[in-house]
Amino acid sequence: MKELSKKALNVNPSTTLAIDSLAKQMKADGLDVVSFGTGEPDFKTPDNISEAGIAAIREGKTKYTPSAGIIPLRKAAAARLKADCGLDYDYTQIVIASGAKHNVYIALEVLLNPGDEVIVPAPYWVSYCEMVSMCGGVPVVVETTEGADFKITPAQLEAAIGPKTKALMLNNPSNPTGMIYSESELRAIAEICVRHDLYVIADEIYYKLVYGGKPFTSFASLGEDVKERTIIVNGVSKSYAMTGWRIGYAAANKQIAKLMGNYLSHSTGAPSTISQWAAVEALEGQQDTVEEMRRVFEERRNYFVNRLNSIPGVSCIMPDGAFYIMMNIEKLIGRNLGGVVINNDDDFAEAFLKQAMVAVVPCSGFGMKNFVRWTYATSMENIKEGLDRLEKFLA
Repeated sequence: MKELSKKALNVNPSTTLAIDSLAKQMKADGLDVVSFGTGEPDFKTPDNISEAGIAAIREGKTKYTPSAGIIPLRKAAAARLKADCGLDYDYTQIVIASGAKHNVYIALEVLLNPGDEVIVPAPYWVSYCEMVSMCGGVPVVVETTEGADFKITPAQLEAAIGPKTKALMLNNPSNPTGMIYSESELRAIAEICVRHDLYVIADEIYYKLVYGGKPFTSFASLGEDVKERTIIVNGVSKSYAMTGWRIGYAAANKQIAKLMGNYLSHSTGAPSTISQWAAVEALEGQQDTVEEMRRVFEERRNYFVNRLNSIPGVSCIMPDGAFYIMMNIEKLIGRNLGGVVINNDDDFAEAFLKQAMVAVVPCSGFGMKNFVRWTYATSMENIKEGLDRLEKFLA
C-alpha cells in the first residue's frame, strides 16, 4: 500500500485524552481510580440551556445553518463580548465552530503559509503545537518559569521573533497553569506584536473563571490596532458546563472572519443546529449559574493549594483562574516510589496511576518537565481522596 500522509503520521495523540482514556478503562475494569485528567466541569449543563436545546428539537430547528453559524448566536456572542469585555464586534465578525479548539485550528489555517512561525509560550495547551504543525506552520516554543508565574516576558517574546514569525498564541487564563496576565503585562506584549506586525490568537475560553477578585482584560480591548490583529477565541464549554455541546466562537476582523467561514463551508460546516440554539440561551439568558460554578471552583482551588503545599516533596503556586493546578515534582526526581525510580513527570504520572489509582497529566505534553497537572473541575470529595492518596504514595 502507498505511504500515508507524512503530516498525519507526525501528529501526536493528546496527552490529556490518553490519560483520561486509560483511567476510564481502568474504572471499567473495576479499579477504584480517581481521575484528575480532563479539564471538564463536573456540573451538569444548566436547565435553562438544556431546555432551549430540547425546544429547538421540538420546534424543528434541525436543518443546516450558515457555515459561520446562525445569526442569533453570532449576535449573542458579539453582545456577550461587549457586556463582559467592552469589545465592539458586528455579528459578521463572529464565527461559530465545533468548540474553541476548532476555532483555534481554523484561525491557524487562515493565517499560516508553509513555514510561517507561531510563538507558543510553554507550558501550553497540549494541542497548540500540533495544530500549528498540522496547518503547515512551525511552532516556536518559549519556555517560561514558575518564578515568572509561567508567563512569557516582553524580553522573551522579542528574542523569539524572526523574519518568519507570523503570530503569537496567547492563552489567558492559561491551561495548564491557571495564571492570568495583568493589563500592564498584556500592553507590553501588545506593543511588541503591533511593532512587528504579528497576529495574536487570544484563547480566552476561561475568562469567566477568575478568582481572588482579579480583573480580566481581553487582549483585543487594548486598542484598535491590537484588535485588528487579534483573533479572540471563546466558547460555552467551560463557563456554562457545555463541553459536549461543542460550540465555540471566534471574533476577528471582517476579512479573517469571512475566510474562517469559507474554510468551514468546505470542511465541517456549522456545528449542530440544536447546540447552537442552546448556546444562544447560554449567552443571552441569566448568568447566575456561571457565578455559582465560579464560586465553587474558587473554594476548591483554595483548599487544593493549601493542602497540596502542606505535603512534603511537592508544591504549587496559586492559580488565578481556569481550574488547574501545576504541581512541582522536582524534589521527587531520582526518588524510589513504590519500587519505581522517578526520572521525570511521565514516570511519576504512570506510577501514581498504577499504584495509587490517581490519574494526573504529566506536563511534558504541555512543554514543561517535572510538573504534573491536576484539575479541580471535580468534586471536593474526589479532591480530598486524591490528595489523601498522594500523601500516602509519597510517604
